Amino acid sequence: MGEQGTAMKRTEESAATRPTSTGSFSDQMDDVLNAISRRAFELFESNGRAFGHDMEDWFEAEKELLHPVPINITETGESIEVKAEVPGFNEKELEVNVEGRRLTITGKRESSKEEKKSKTVYSETRSDNVFRVIDLPGDIETEKTTATLKNGMLQLTMPKAAKARTIKVQAKTVA
Repeated sequence: MGEQGTAMKRTEESAATRPTSTGSFSDQMDDVLNAISRRAFELFESNGRAFGHDMEDWFEAEKELLHPVPINITETGESIEVKAEVPGFNEKELEVNVEGRRLTITGKRESSKEEKKSKTVYSETRSDNVFRVIDLPGDIETEKTTATLKNGMLQLTMPKAAKARTIKVQAKTVA
């Protein structure tokens, strides 16, 4: 470790899940729930394994690991537009999935800070996650969906799928 007398302190604000681009929605949900479960158990242990606070530990873990994503949904005759606030995230840290009538926004970013003063080293790692699932008001054409990210605002424009048309068929009698 180097010189004797050098101290090192490492803290992690949150240890959470990394969204995967190949996983399904249920895989992403499993990862998020596992991360929350691990953190809730860590809180349980740090509180002296005191029973009766399981819901408090769970909600605290959710609050630490998942950051809210405020949204605005606008529907016109031709499209559905979603604006989501994701400040501090860039396009490489976000993943947007559109399946049928469901929109999923996931993201993870990590930052680390290290300070060296004389013989003391201080290192801190921070991880921020966003996770939001939105049920859309109608079917959309996923191939024509566009997304832009500017100044922490994610804007999605999703054209509505064409409505099914009813065709009247006349039955003919065969002689």
